[in-house]
Amino acid sequence: MKFELFQSEKNGKYYFNLKAANGQVILSSQGYASKSGALNGIESVKKNATDKGNFEIKEAANGKVFFNLLAANKQVVGKSQMYASKSGMENGIKSVMTNAPQATVEEL
Repeated sequence: MKFELFQSEKNGKYYFNLKAANGQVILSSQGYASKSGALNGIESVKKNATDKGNFEIKEAANGKVFFNLLAANKQVVGKSQMYASKSGMENGIKSVMTNAPQATVEEL
């Protein structure tokens, strides 16, 4: 599992995605004004991913489910993809909890 850090060509902001070994995006960040801000966001994910209490489960209007990973200050540091089933989403949370703390960072 790895974090991919990149700068948007559209708005110049920095973002990161946490990707599984199969290349699927498990968690995406908000936009950061600076690269150092995005790197701090990655560190926040690594630090907060080990506590199940930091995961907020949500349901979209279309019935699909997703989760947010919250920092200690309750701000969202990452948002998952949409899942068709709650069990799929639970597996996503488990994967983030297990793998995010050791994930490498790759700058694109």
